[in-house]
Amino acid sequence: MTASLATRGRTFHDNAAPCPCPSIDAATTIYNLPFNDLLFRAQQVHREHFDPNAIQMSRLLSIKTGGCAEDCGYCSQSAHYSTGLKASKLMEVERVLAEARQAKEGGATRYCMGAAWRNPKDRDMDALAAMVEGVRALGMETCMTLGMLTPEQSAKFAEAGLDYYNHNIDTSERFYPEIITTRTFEDRLETLANVREAGIKVCAGGILGMGETVEDRISMLVTLANLPMPPESVPINMLIPIPGSKLADAEPVDPIDFVRTIALARILMPRSHVRLSAGRTGMSDEMQALCFFAGANSIFVGETLLTANNPGEDQDAALFRRLGLKPMALEPAS
Repeated sequence: MTASLATRGRTFHDNAAPCPCPSIDAATTIYNLPFNDLLFRAQQVHREHFDPNAIQMSRLLSIKTGGCAEDCGYCSQSAHYSTGLKASKLMEVERVLAEARQAKEGGATRYCMGAAWRNPKDRDMDALAAMVEGVRALGMETCMTLGMLTPEQSAKFAEAGLDYYNHNIDTSERFYPEIITTRTFEDRLETLANVREAGIKVCAGGILGMGETVEDRISMLVTLANLPMPPESVPINMLIPIPGSKLADAEPVDPIDFVRTIALARILMPRSHVRLSAGRTGMSDEMQALCFFAGANSIFVGETLLTANNPGEDQDAALFRRLGLKPMALEPAS
């Protein structure tokens, strides 16, 4: 992590939590603790800030699929790869709201809307703002992930009442150019800064299993923890290898290493929701249980996660019953 990247020329809210500013060395020491000690420490931190048996439930809808100009090596929606995915236009507002109503009935408290864009066009901003306003009117939290945002676009979304904006940094600054060449690591941080300046909460995490090292994973989390205000939500994804994409033949992540990364995220960002995101269909119930014990307290529900498969609601409900977990109630608006 280079602090200058995260802070150069930016002013953040006065209510930002004091930054513990963990170093790479300190984070590495934590990561390499004996597994039982690491999980015990993560569970202690988790219990200080959250109900250990409550899981925040989000639903993610692709409101514009495929044809993206970016060359993200992990993505089925990039126009640079032949993944067999057909591009679609932006969904109509009413269709998005109908999907949101179903998500709420299924127990989701946060509705996330994603579009395969480098950045949203100004001509689409009114429709996107209407989606935010409509979902909020249903009594749900709102989140969008639309690529890069300008300060003006961020302000418009804030005015519409957007609660969260997702923009993952994906990996370490060192490894980033190996995965994406059409935008820079600094571009990612710039969007996070624009969103934060507008008063919108930040959702930012990364992906494991792209060929990065353990050091890259630690660096990614240290970058997020050292932002002037850490993300309120930190999604940790396990790569789903997409046939036809650059990373179609990537080696799978060792499950224990994945759990260690979840635990480190919880310890470095104690007040953040750590989301067990993409890749859950490739995880055993036991692996997911370890992730929850290590501090993961958020998931995406529903059978589809953008264009990838996700465990169905019945499967999640069965796992929750076995583990004694319950959906997290929506926090009252402040």
